[in-house]
Amino acid sequence: MEKVRAKKRLGQHFLNDENIAKKIVSSLAENNSCKNVLEIGPGMGVLTKYLIQEKSFETSVVEVDRESVAYLKKNFDSLKIIHEDFLELNLSSIFTGPFSIIGNFPYNISSQILFKILDFKIRFRQ
Repeated sequence: MEKVRAKKRLGQHFLNDENIAKKIVSSLAENNSCKNVLEIGPGMGVLTKYLIQEKSFETSVVEVDRESVAYLKKNFDSLKIIHEDFLELNLSSIFTGPFSIIGNFPYNISSQILFKILDFKIRFRQ
């Protein structure tokens, strides 16, 4: 399968710089105490390939784009892929304890993603 085309309607913009991807994952690994990591909108898996190499946590991804899901399935056979809209996802059904979130968020819903995460964190602490 060839590369996935970024879809404007989904606000997709794919990270292409391998060095930046490595630095992001390295920073997460150094500062993360959670055993689980959820990547939002992995696209073609530029961050994903470095996340799954990190043995200090287990990575799952959530992706709404069918074309990206097919690409990820073909290129990352052992990856846990959740084919769903993050904004509709019940986070407590995926993780029973703390987890970290990472991603190159779609620009058109980045605020909504942040609000969902904050809302979940507030409810999780209660």
